[in-house]
Amino acid sequence: MAQRGIQPGSEKFCCLICLDLLKDPVTIPCGHSYCMSCIKSFWDEEEKREIHSCPQCRQTFTPRPVLVKNTMFAELLEEMKKMGLQAAPPDLCYAGPGDVACDVCTGRKLKALKSCLVCPASYCEQHLQPHYDAAPLKKHKLVEATVQLQENICSRHDEVMKIFCRTDQQCICYLCSMDEHKGHHTVSAAAERTERQKELGLSQQKIQQRIRDTEKDVKVLQQEVEAINRSADKAVEDSEKIFTELITLIDKRRSDVKQQIRSQQREEVSRAEEVQEKLKQEIVELRRKDAELEQLSHTEDHIHFLHNYPSLSCLSESTHSPSNNIRPLSYFEDVTAAVSELRDKLQDLLSEEWSKISLTVTGVDVLLSQPTPKTRAEFLQYSCQITLDPNTANTRLSLSEGNRKVTRMEEDQSYPPHQERFTGRPQVLSRESLTGRCYWEVERRGLCVSIAVAYKDISRNGDESQFGFNDKSWTLDCYDKKFRHNSIKTPTSVRVSYRVGVYLDHTAGILSFYNVSETMTLLHRVQTTFTQPLHAGIGFYWPYGASAEFSQLK
Repeated sequence: MAQRGIQPGSEKFCCLICLDLLKDPVTIPCGHSYCMSCIKSFWDEEEKREIHSCPQCRQTFTPRPVLVKNTMFAELLEEMKKMGLQAAPPDLCYAGPGDVACDVCTGRKLKALKSCLVCPASYCEQHLQPHYDAAPLKKHKLVEATVQLQENICSRHDEVMKIFCRTDQQCICYLCSMDEHKGHHTVSAAAERTERQKELGLSQQKIQQRIRDTEKDVKVLQQEVEAINRSADKAVEDSEKIFTELITLIDKRRSDVKQQIRSQQREEVSRAEEVQEKLKQEIVELRRKDAELEQLSHTEDHIHFLHNYPSLSCLSESTHSPSNNIRPLSYFEDVTAAVSELRDKLQDLLSEEWSKISLTVTGVDVLLSQPTPKTRAEFLQYSCQITLDPNTANTRLSLSEGNRKVTRMEEDQSYPPHQERFTGRPQVLSRESLTGRCYWEVERRGLCVSIAVAYKDISRNGDESQFGFNDKSWTLDCYDKKFRHNSIKTPTSVRVSYRVGVYLDHTAGILSFYNVSETMTLLHRVQTTFTQPLHAGIGFYWPYGASAEFSQLK
């Protein structure tokens, strides 16, 4: 038997949600029926908003109704299937929430199949037919059903907008083109769409290419993250092992020193106690002889006295050297001094090596460096306090203000000898080593001042020790407005002010000098690769009396 469609009015057997014949039909309290699975899924979605409503009449229910199969509908639908009936076609389905409704239907509206941009209106299949049959309507532009038709209507003239004004970059109707847009460059909306469509295609190509490039970057960065995690975990594991070995070695040496001290202590105490016992015996013997001599001194028998005196007056040789030959016990104090010296050397070594380790750690950089600051407020985010190291100061330099200020002197200052002291040039380095992002300011008095950064292992004597005349230092010479590195001079663009800001991004290899103001005027920028921690430096030419001070920045 050939299948036949459901007669008009039989759409009541369709589920409003899936638009097909009801399956496992259920009737909810408002009287409307749905497939059990459809209404269950619909309410599961509404569960998030804690409401339960009918998709058709929007009546709400609290609590959520219990779904029970409508056996009468189920039996009726089963009979319909046996008769070969089908579900109502989509054009006979009523418009629900979110659907575009037919503008011609009266009463309960059917879903619109197409929208006409000329009319403008939306039509179900039945009311759309004249657009296919009537010659004047065949020329109308039909699109998929949409609720945005009102956007095509001119709000001023209530006419369809078919023209694009390129002068004002907006869609207009034909009345607008003869009124406020008269004389403007206008084209049809279709022509403008064609041009924009080309631009859209190019934009899409660029966007798609950027998507591909960005996806590659994301993939590379993901691989980098995985590699960083693996490398960091391995570095932590190896570092822990090495530090444990160092701690074990130091602990063993501590134990050895303690054992040696105790062993030497026992030996020295044993020797002292042995000498002490002999001295005690000698005291006993001397007191006995003293008593005999005392007794002999009181005898009245001259012959007895003369007979016994020679033997009693003879003293035996002492078993111990005189007391003034006993040296102070300072042996173990020397041990303490030796251990203290070892501690100081280890601290210096650890401090120096830690700078290298820290530089190596901070040198791990996957992403591009951050933008260079522009305003003084942005620079101050990276401010650091700089103090000068007296052990590096040339003897013609005097430090003051908590070692933040240095002054060029005519006479030598009384500094003790030190291997890190500059002997050939009036220069000084900071105590702090600089890595990462740092900013500091120097306020100078006098022209002949050089503001520099340098590696700690820069030479301390000879011409090769002068800032800017070697590959280990970079300097701004204020007196002749030149930047200098490895004896190569580069003029600065403007006059150097009396307050200079220095910005260092060690990881990115950026060193910049600025005249300090709210906007900051760049004097010179260096892009290089730093292989060691840097130290701030100040150098002088002549005459005497010039000074420079590192500002205390907040």
